[in-house]
Amino acid sequence: MQRLGLVLFLLFLAGGSRPAAASELALQDGERLSFRVAWGLFLHAGDITISARTEVEDGVPYTVVSTRTSTRGLLSKLFRFEGEAEAIFDQRTGQLRLYRESSVSKRKKTHTAVEIDPASGTAKYTDFINPERNATVTMPGECAADLIMTLVQTRNWNLAPGQKRDADVIFGRDIYELTVHALRTEPLRTSLGNFHTVVLEPRMEKTPPKGMFKRGSQVHVWIAQNDERRLPVMFEVEFSFGAGVATLTEYRPPGSPAEPVAGEPAKSGSLLDIARPLPLATIE
Repeated sequence: MQRLGLVLFLLFLAGGSRPAAASELALQDGERLSFRVAWGLFLHAGDITISARTEVEDGVPYTVVSTRTSTRGLLSKLFRFEGEAEAIFDQRTGQLRLYRESSVSKRKKTHTAVEIDPASGTAKYTDFINPERNATVTMPGECAADLIMTLVQTRNWNLAPGQKRDADVIFGRDIYELTVHALRTEPLRTSLGNFHTVVLEPRMEKTPPKGMFKRGSQVHVWIAQNDERRLPVMFEVEFSFGAGVATLTEYRPPGSPAEPVAGEPAKSGSLLDIARPLPLATIE
């Protein structure tokens, strides 16, 4: 069960992106992607939901991309894992301004935030549970996001086999410089239909591999090419002990009404307030 938690946690960490303009943002207001996570014999080990909304603060429009991850059914009783994150982008520039996440499992709780300062090219990492880990790091590129957001972001890149593109990814207080390679085209059948996809793989090759990449793990995403929405219909994280696979099971297009989350407390404070909590951060 600890391995299942690692799978879901890395899938939770597993989008960077480097958008140069607001039109390149991976998700638009009201858009939502729902994935079913499988691991080994567990065909429905968990769920991941990614949604976007627009919020305006002091006259500035922001895109807020929320990611929610959780174990499901019996597994949620044997091994509880819940994770949520928010990536906040300035719509005027497409740049990430703030990334915050929190998670709760049987043995561990996290609550962190990364604040991006485009002017200085730095990222301020704050760990609200373990403040001794707080740090400020230099950004290698224009901006970064989490791994799931990066995988979704690739839908806008239009990479063909043999092409590649660099991406910066937030992993905790580290920023990984990855290069996303387009490997091949491949047919893929899901509950949403048949897709002709391009398979992409992020690799850590500009710097010495670390973390999951040093341990030999691989990440892949399948982007639909025969669909104008260019949906990320599947992604996976491979380990020595198996692979976690997330398959798209539901899609809501931009403009769909937002749905309230049951039990979610009202948020307070400025949208860009680094200490503004996510619901899981309030769980003792």
